[in-house]
Amino acid sequence: MSALNRENDDGVRRGARAVIALPDGLADSLRSANARLEEATGLAEAIGLDVVDRLALRIRDPKPSTLFGSGQVDAIGRAARMAEAQLIVVDGPLSPIQQRNLETETGAKVIDRTGLILEIFGERAATAEGRLQVELAHLDYQAGRLVRSWTHLERQRGGFGFLGGPGETQIEADRRLIRDRMAKIRRELEQVRKTRGLHRNRRQRAPWPVIALVGYTNAGKSTLFNRMTGADVMAEDLLFATLDPTMRQISLPGIDKAILSDTVGFVSDLPTQLVAAFRATLEEVTAADLILHVRDIAHPDSDAQANDVSEVLAEIGIEAGKGAPILEVWNKTDLLPPEEAAALNAQAERRADVVSISALSGEGVDQLKRAVADLLNKGNVLRSVTVDAADGAAIAWLHSRGEVVGTEEKDGKLAIDVRLSDAEWNRFQAR
Repeated sequence: MSALNRENDDGVRRGARAVIALPDGLADSLRSANARLEEATGLAEAIGLDVVDRLALRIRDPKPSTLFGSGQVDAIGRAARMAEAQLIVVDGPLSPIQQRNLETETGAKVIDRTGLILEIFGERAATAEGRLQVELAHLDYQAGRLVRSWTHLERQRGGFGFLGGPGETQIEADRRLIRDRMAKIRRELEQVRKTRGLHRNRRQRAPWPVIALVGYTNAGKSTLFNRMTGADVMAEDLLFATLDPTMRQISLPGIDKAILSDTVGFVSDLPTQLVAAFRATLEEVTAADLILHVRDIAHPDSDAQANDVSEVLAEIGIEAGKGAPILEVWNKTDLLPPEEAAALNAQAERRADVVSISALSGEGVDQLKRAVADLLNKGNVLRSVTVDAADGAAIAWLHSRGEVVGTEEKDGKLAIDVRLSDAEWNRFQAR
């Protein structure tokens, strides 16, 4: 259960009033301070917080003790008191010492960006695997935060069995318990990874092409997934609406069966703990035959979001021009003014690696399916095959694995013209 879903030691619960403090200037960013505040607000609202004030504070000389300068800390505390906020969300990374000192100075609970994203993931994970991944990331994050001066963490206790040896402090015992739990989760996730690998091998032997949807959170991946598959995956105007991967069968022009995979959305400054914890899930992307990078093209920071997605893909070993092809899907064209949408559609038509659509209205989705089929069939060669007209298994095989463009029956034989890749042609001959 998410820590914000219940009342915790500091009296903070879901629905708490929150102030967002943005440390501006810590790193180069393609986004404006206002855009970053908007995203931080969306993250906070995704976990059910009531954002009552937002502050962008320029940081020129980060303070090791509090990150912000003393005057800025006073301003944050004053804003929290005036708004009767129980929580301060710092949209950036905080060290454990900085977090503790800010709580002392402001009198409110403080959470940083990593902690906030972990809270969202903790609430949204629906499968056993997802919950394990989130718990591992949480424990990795919390392990470094046991330096907080809670009095119970500084007591010593005697050693009885598994409770620890003589003189072991509570904080040491807690760290040991966390390490043990993390080791257990990693073993379980390794088993998940192996199971996924077996499933992938089975699919590759089938073989049906796998198409993975990736993109920034709230780019419209799940809406597009539902549009293409007729499924009812949760699709809301909400950050991180999808956490657990979903796969469905689809048909494409010339391809009877393909597998479409919806994945977790990315976000700027995605916690490294989450990338590591979700590696088993993200391996589905690395094994795909085609990657659809869904972009919210109507978002003012669409280019910055695309850059963030590319960085995460590179982190898991996927780069443009290497491995599976990447097709950009410019989504949400329905949100643009007509003239701007027309210009954007014209630009997309001039590029072989882009298709513009509206997943909500369905406009452009048929064109996208055609483009996906063309990419999957790229390299296919037109071949002529003659089989017995009664050999239904061979005929069905050719229809399911290739693009049949013509048939002619004569004297109990069926001449079939079919486009097949070299690999599929070899498989057919091996029959």
